[in-house]
Amino acid sequence: MTKPSLMDFVEAKIAEGVVSEDDVITLRRYIYSDMVVSLEEGAALFRLNAAAQGFPDSWYDLFPEAMADILVNQVRPSGYVSEDNAAWLIGQVTADGHVCSRTELDAVLHILERARKAPENLEQFALRAVAQSVISGTGATRSGAELKPGVISDGEVELLRRVLYAGAGCGGMAISRAEAEVLFDLNDATVEAENAPAWSELFTKAVANHLMALSGFAPPPREVALAREDWLEQPGGFEGGIGGFFKKMVSGGVSGVREAYRDQPDPFAERGAAMETEIAVNEVVTGDETGWLVERIGRDGQLHENEKALLRFLREESPTIHPSLQPLLDKAF
Repeated sequence: MTKPSLMDFVEAKIAEGVVSEDDVITLRRYIYSDMVVSLEEGAALFRLNAAAQGFPDSWYDLFPEAMADILVNQVRPSGYVSEDNAAWLIGQVTADGHVCSRTELDAVLHILERARKAPENLEQFALRAVAQSVISGTGATRSGAELKPGVISDGEVELLRRVLYAGAGCGGMAISRAEAEVLFDLNDATVEAENAPAWSELFTKAVANHLMALSGFAPPPREVALAREDWLEQPGGFEGGIGGFFKKMVSGGVSGVREAYRDQPDPFAERGAAMETEIAVNEVVTGDETGWLVERIGRDGQLHENEKALLRFLREESPTIHPSLQPLLDKAF
């Protein structure tokens, strides 16, 4: 008897509506029998993921693993996601016209986290998918719990943090303008909601990181700027750990930045020494970056608490403020 093809097997599982543990083992044998996962095999897995109703835990390992093999591990040069492959992935995720599922988002993030470099639009796609899910109350961030549309819970904050972390693997040390725009959009859309306190921390840190990069100032790496302080605090209280580094940096202005880097072991100390010659010119908030910030904050006609926190950061960080920012600063204090 002739063995059915992968597509025949997938169609049979779709008709049944459920994928079992044994089915996942069979799928793994199909796609890895020649040690190479093809785009056609990847498309078959996407079709099964979109159509079947039930999966075992092993499916959530196989699916992102296979997609990373297709787009990251098997390509030449290894680790570089091409524009064409990124377009293929986005096309597969959006083929049904819905916000990407938990499994699809895991695959996108798995790829971003393992890639040495990937197109920026792939990370932006993932970030916007999470934002859309938060606003709609459906999709990637929802796992069956009764969560309200338009409310950012701790789970969504950690998913947003994971997406932003993944961007560092794409060559982006600092938060980009596109990422900052998405965070502002999400903040505007949920301003009346009872969001998790962690959202305010993430929003302020991420956009502050972007503004520091805009001014030419060397921002802290994403793993520092986006870290949850209660996770990273070391024994010794306020001064300990990476959380203490960022607290000192923010609370102390430019002098705090110097002190924070100076107090850290290598490579932080080396980086801080190299920054000393640049701080004097880079601490000034320029007209161009101020123009973007004023327009972005004023886009919905309101000055939100998270935006006030950003303005207070700038006030402490920059001894010279562009005049166009002064009216907003007056409102923030």
